[in-house]
Amino acid sequence: MVKLSKYHEQIAYIFFGIITTLVSWGVYTLFINLGVRIEISNTISWIAAVTVAFFTNKWWVFKSSAEGFKAVFKEGLAFLESRILTGVLELVLVPLLVRIGFDGLIFSTIGFDARIIVSVLVVIGNYFISKFWVFKKDSKAENKMISEELNDE
Repeated sequence: MVKLSKYHEQIAYIFFGIITTLVSWGVYTLFINLGVRIEISNTISWIAAVTVAFFTNKWWVFKSSAEGFKAVFKEGLAFLESRILTGVLELVLVPLLVRIGFDGLIFSTIGFDARIIVSVLVVIGNYFISKFWVFKKDSKAENKMISEELNDE
């Protein structure tokens, strides 16, 4: 029988990804309904989502042990850089995929199939970037954790 604890990280990443998406949509909707321009509403919602994603990934998904202003700032900067990178990737790939034929109507939106494909790639990319670059564990802590997991089985 498979232990769910073995997949804690992936389950937590998906769960908090849903929470982050809801925060993004909620903040966007709030500012749009307050009469704020789309570009500004979208930017504020992206900042809110990246902030929520950073702290949930740090504390509950990857359980980072980095402490102190300098270490947390370094993680935060790497996280922001990675999200900007995948955000730019999304801005480039969606129109490109639409131009090469992924322009089907889903939810009455042209190109939503391209958006879904790119979103899946971005989510997978964000997971691996966060795991192996932003919140990478030092080898001593990782070996101790693996040893503890093996002893539990």
